[in-house]
Amino acid sequence: MVKIAMIGAGSVGFTRTLVMDILAVPELQDAEFRFMDINAENLEMAANLCRKMIADNGLPATVVTTTCQREAIAGADYVISTVRVGGLEAFAYDIEIPLKYGVDQCVGDTLGPGGVFYALRTIPVLLDIAKDIREVAPQALFINYSNPMAMNSWAIRRAGGVYYVGLCHGVEGGHALIARALGLPREEVDFICAGINHQTWYIQVTYQGRDLLPFIAEAMEKDPDIAPREPVRLDILKRFGYFSTESNGHLSEYLPWYRKRPAELPRWIHPERWIDGQTAGYLNHCRERNDEYRQMYPKWLSGEADFIRLGERSTEHASYIIESLETGRLYRGHLNVANRGMIPNLPPDCTVEIPCYVDANGIHPSYVGPLPPQCAATCRASISVQEMAVEAALTGNRELVKLAVLHDPLTAAVCNTEEVWAMCDEMFEALAPWLPQFNGEGRTWPDIPLPNNGNLRIVKSPGDWRPPALAEG
Repeated sequence: MVKIAMIGAGSVGFTRTLVMDILAVPELQDAEFRFMDINAENLEMAANLCRKMIADNGLPATVVTTTCQREAIAGADYVISTVRVGGLEAFAYDIEIPLKYGVDQCVGDTLGPGGVFYALRTIPVLLDIAKDIREVAPQALFINYSNPMAMNSWAIRRAGGVYYVGLCHGVEGGHALIARALGLPREEVDFICAGINHQTWYIQVTYQGRDLLPFIAEAMEKDPDIAPREPVRLDILKRFGYFSTESNGHLSEYLPWYRKRPAELPRWIHPERWIDGQTAGYLNHCRERNDEYRQMYPKWLSGEADFIRLGERSTEHASYIIESLETGRLYRGHLNVANRGMIPNLPPDCTVEIPCYVDANGIHPSYVGPLPPQCAATCRASISVQEMAVEAALTGNRELVKLAVLHDPLTAAVCNTEEVWAMCDEMFEALAPWLPQFNGEGRTWPDIPLPNNGNLRIVKSPGDWRPPALAEG
């Protein structure tokens, strides 16, 4: 029986998706799920909906709930984090304070002032999870979905001391979009994607051995659904020659060219669609979804409305990784790991999103080679911000936070140095409840070596067991 701790399980929709995915694997249908969240109401909502699905399908899986993180993690085989530290209250500060200074963010969870301060408050929480794993579940794999993925992953690898992987679904979404534009079955379009999370590039796309890169821009420009929604992505595609993973709005806020002049915004983003770049779009979307979940919960629980059905397995990596580690079936996915020479023209040890293979022995990153120079340059600008933000999060260095934000591409396009310092001071004050390392507590985290170099599965002692050929009698 596999034991899976889910920290931040009050994320009703995503938790249900992950549980359904895992239970779609026959060998995992007796799993024990430990749901943990600090929001007891959301926790019970998620647990009751998952219990209903398990009961409706006659499965032996179980769901237990707790508001104690250490209790959930104790003895777990896998620990999945989906936490959003500070919830929507802190998220609002990430978006609304920078907007006062002209920094217009659509999502604000990866780079920019919002992404940096999101990392500063998330990294301590993830390191507390890692500490519990080291102490009460030392063989567990820590699977992280919490953003900002690149910065969080870098910090955990430095100071977590656990077996770890970071997951995102952007690569799968872009793959589906490319196949659709070209009129080809997704499963027959092969690709290699590489870069950093949310700035990953489809550097090779093929169909039956034929190069598809020369056709992507033309196909997308002719698609009546894609072209109006993706002006930023198409502009980058035509100028760089490579398609990027993220939605139009997401991509626009990592670059200095598209959101710096309010009068030009209508050219690049749709004012009414968050995913296309609407100002504060994802924050507003999350607020609406939170209300929707509360309204729909009684209907889902009674069976009046369906939400997710068993067998409708998503493309989220988590279930496939667990399946591979438990059964030995090979899985290939684009995962967030340390750059140990796999992309030579990106800094060593930064977090890269690259093809990895998973089997019963662990997670095996593959060598990609250098990125096209224009793609690498864009990634390196973000990595410089990430590096300073991670160091600041681990040491409580306020000035380094300001320097990180100063070098953010979008912020640099609209703010002078005095404005950056004032903006960061205002964010420090508003977000103080979630920033223990900056509030006089003197909290820092030393580097802790990764077990088994971070990639090989942590195996347990054989105890009294011996191979059959050596067993007595």
